Amino acid sequence: MTATGTLPTRREEAWRYSAVDRLQGANLDDWRVIDVAAGESLRDTLVIADGGDTKPTELHRWRVSIGAGARCELYAVLAAAEYARLEIEVTLGKGAHFEFGGITVGGRDTVREFVTRTIHAEPEATSNQTVRAVHWGHGTGNFLGNIDVVRHAQKTDAAQDFKGLLLEKGASVNAVPQLEIFADDVKCAHGASVGQLDETARFYMAARGLSPDLARRLLVQAFVGDALVALDDEELRERMMRVALDKVDKAL
Repeated sequence: MTATGTLPTRREEAWRYSAVDRLQGANLDDWRVIDVAAGESLRDTLVIADGGDTKPTELHRWRVSIGAGARCELYAVLAAAEYARLEIEVTLGKGAHFEFGGITVGGRDTVREFVTRTIHAEPEATSNQTVRAVHWGHGTGNFLGNIDVVRHAQKTDAAQDFKGLLLEKGASVNAVPQLEIFADDVKCAHGASVGQLDETARFYMAARGLSPDLARRLLVQAFVGDALVALDDEELRERMMRVALDKVDKAL
């Protein structure tokens, strides 16, 4: 890819926790445009896994427009690359719905992140974003999520939920959920939390004969599974879960 324009810096909100030094050669003007026509439905996924043609820097920028009464579901697992970023800018029409489920997994000195901006431009639209991050070593997982509700977008229902799981000291996760609401008849919520594996649950499993590795895998599986609950394609959901869990298994 050819570099275009000036590279961002960490002084910019959308790049606050990014590995901007790894953007040399990236085309920051390369946006994928997704248009979902009124009344239509679209589902798409992004999986960045070890092997194949994965590059050291994986930068993906999607600009999404969802027409009146349409539905768009996007799911992503970022489990490879030294720096992986999926940036989504979505604009919802009247009565539209946007669903996003994302998982970042990694260790070593890596950064994997989701950056979303959800614009409720018309009334009665809904959106839901669920992101889970599991990191160890010096791995970093980020989620920066903006929800913008314009003045006349009444009856908006928007939610964001981020949880981070640190498997080792030295790892980090960062969450910056932001709401900018100009309408007064809306329901908007966001939550963010960071923690470690539940030691009580691990002790309970060990007392019933489960090995430490199996106990850890089951707890991580339950944790990241929340991000894919809305995905009703069982085969696709299991395939994406396998990418995330295999990454944990190989690293720890």
